[in-house]
Amino acid sequence: VFDACRTMSEAGFRLIVITNQAGIARGYYSEEDFRDLTEWMVNEFRKNDVDIDGVYYCPHHPVHGTGDYRRECECRKPGPDMILRAAREHGLDLRHSILVGDKATDIEAGRTAGVGCCVLVLSGHALSQADLKKADRVFDDLGGVADALANQRLCTGRND
Repeated sequence: VFDACRTMSEAGFRLIVITNQAGIARGYYSEEDFRDLTEWMVNEFRKNDVDIDGVYYCPHHPVHGTGDYRRECECRKPGPDMILRAAREHGLDLRHSILVGDKATDIEAGRTAGVGCCVLVLSGHALSQADLKKADRVFDDLGGVADALANQRLCTGRND
């Protein structure tokens, strides 16, 4: 993961994490716990010469949340709000950005936000053939994404 992310960073891409955190909504862990883990993760990447430029998360769940966390919101993927917020705050041109996700909702959020290239990495989540076809490219792992990017073949055309 560190090597792949370093390759992307060296190619001039900013690395931004966009994540649903239903565990907060369900009461499995607190927002403070998530922030502590995120700080540790960012530091681990930094130790490996990779900068994470931002982390955006949604703590809500419309069905399984408790208290104020149980609600419909626009930030939860497949909603585009976290991506749009990151674009505003980091000055990103989404048409020339790449979203790498491991769920169909990631690809849907990227499409809705206007991300130019949406890449799906297989990670064991159940995906239909229709889900796979929504992505511009599909890879077995993040290393494949980095290799395609390094060889300038990541988003030169759909499924190339």
